Amino acid sequence: MRKSSLSRACAALAAVTSLALAATACGGTTKEDVENEGASAATAGKADPNAELKKGLTVGFLPKQVNNPYFTSADKGGEAALKELGSSYKEVGPSSATDTAGQVSYVNTLTQQQVDAMAVSAQDPGALCTALKQAMKNGVKVVTYDSDTKADCRNAFVSQASAEDLGRTEVQLLAEQIGYKGEIAILSAAQTATNQNVWIDFMKKELKDPKYKDVKLVKVAYGDDDAQKSFQQTQGLLQEFPDLKGIISPTTVGIKAAAQYLSGSKYKGKVRLTGLGTPNDMRKYVKNGTVEAFELWDPAKLGELAARTAVALASGQITGKEGETFTAGGMGEYTIGEDGVISLGKPTVFDAKNIDQFNF
Repeated sequence: MRKSSLSRACAALAAVTSLALAATACGGTTKEDVENEGASAATAGKADPNAELKKGLTVGFLPKQVNNPYFTSADKGGEAALKELGSSYKEVGPSSATDTAGQVSYVNTLTQQQVDAMAVSAQDPGALCTALKQAMKNGVKVVTYDSDTKADCRNAFVSQASAEDLGRTEVQLLAEQIGYKGEIAILSAAQTATNQNVWIDFMKKELKDPKYKDVKLVKVAYGDDDAQKSFQQTQGLLQEFPDLKGIISPTTVGIKAAAQYLSGSKYKGKVRLTGLGTPNDMRKYVKNGTVEAFELWDPAKLGELAARTAVALASGQITGKEGETFTAGGMGEYTIGEDGVISLGKPTVFDAKNIDQFNF
């Protein structure tokens, strides 16, 4: 049941003004109250796995960046799932992958518009927390996908794959290509990107294995998921480290920009490149010998799972607690893990042998 008109007005006021001002008009709500109540809202209620999926819901998708091909694919997957489920999809978001303040504003907007749920790819692990807790306090179910926030700031996180699997396998792919010897660098997205930093931590842990004793990580560079900046960062890495043997770029924008630079340079075929990319972006670079192998999950499936998770939450089938299970349509059954994490599955490695089998 929806809140009274007064409650809705208070929610809107809290969303678009400072919480201190909102407290004066709506009965003494403080920032601490919002954070505490939001935290309890993240795990409140009891799941009913037999509850019928609700129709007519509105789910807002808030990617890191609306004009990013990766998120376009992911969100279209979410849109298709919601249409199948009889619910409505809407997308809002910043045009820059580093506009954290813009993301906060869009969370507040979706809360004010009284969506039933929102799926958010967080640019920063903590910056959205107050706004997301305010959303949950007002009955909005919050799912993060692709990039997480803090566990108590959302109901569930739909992860592309195990963060450890992603970080370690990218090192393994590159090490095989350079013969387990030489200098390597990482070309990341934004310095604050949650998912990137978690993956990079696991890359560094993998590199501690004795089999990588002759592999040296010389630098982590940041292209901010901007094609031109990522291109320039690639050029800068090769100028700074002329003996560089390989680059890992765990971002679809970054790996494409790096491949573009390498393919037109004297380093083509000499400096190895791997990371996370889409087959459609990387196909020509695999076929022309710039890239040997890279990996990713299907972003459309990620968006679909985020949408189905949001509807399951809004329908009361799950609350986000560890051990709960739900059926995500034709995707099958999923079990919620520690800290409300739902893993899509293992990444796929793409190379010249299989890349033409995929179209995304």
